[in-house]
Amino acid sequence: MPNILICDDENDIVNALKIYLSDPDYTLYDACNGKEALQILGSREIHLVLLDLMMPVMDGMSAMAAIRKISNVPIIILTAKSEDTDKILGLYAGADDYITKPFNPLEVGARVRSQLRRYLRLGSGAAAEVYSCGGIELNDRSKEVCLDGEPVALTPKEYEILKLLISNPERVFSPKEIYSLVWKEKPFGSDNTVAVHIRHLREKLEINPAEPRHIKVIFGQGYKIEGERRK
Repeated sequence: MPNILICDDENDIVNALKIYLSDPDYTLYDACNGKEALQILGSREIHLVLLDLMMPVMDGMSAMAAIRKISNVPIIILTAKSEDTDKILGLYAGADDYITKPFNPLEVGARVRSQLRRYLRLGSGAAAEVYSCGGIELNDRSKEVCLDGEPVALTPKEYEILKLLISNPERVFSPKEIYSLVWKEKPFGSDNTVAVHIRHLREKLEINPAEPRHIKVIFGQGYKIEGERRK
């Protein structure tokens, strides 16, 4: 039975998340700051953390840094709709995903289930080494990419973009997020750079780049990879 820790200093948000995640298969714990969250993590086996970033005593960023020293448990950060910088910083600091306030109950449930499936399947948060989506396979140990069993030569940046997308299936990344996570620079003027690399990936990995089956653009939002995924 997965144990989920909700950490937020606003009682209304904690209570709402408890309602959204009310499931006999989940055991829910709550904390109102990072310090309390760490105490619970030290005394309970936690399988997923929902973590607010702005909290008293110990904020979410500090708590996440402390958690990452002892655990690879999935962390989903809770951010406001306008806090794009916080989302990017959170992903840099070790978060696995984010949920934007105000919450969509269906999205909360879907993201929690996705992270739990991955964590419980791999065990103790061990990093996956082989990712597959349809006929695309990325082996992160050998740094090789194959399409229907045939090797495909990618540039380092193309490889990192593909790894980001294929290790987070169905999740939409904005061009700024992709640029920040792959180039590790501030995403000024990043849209065109990312678009060019996505086009090159499609040319190498899609049967018909004009009608891609896997590497999709979500108008006005960004890019994602979709399709049957195997590990």
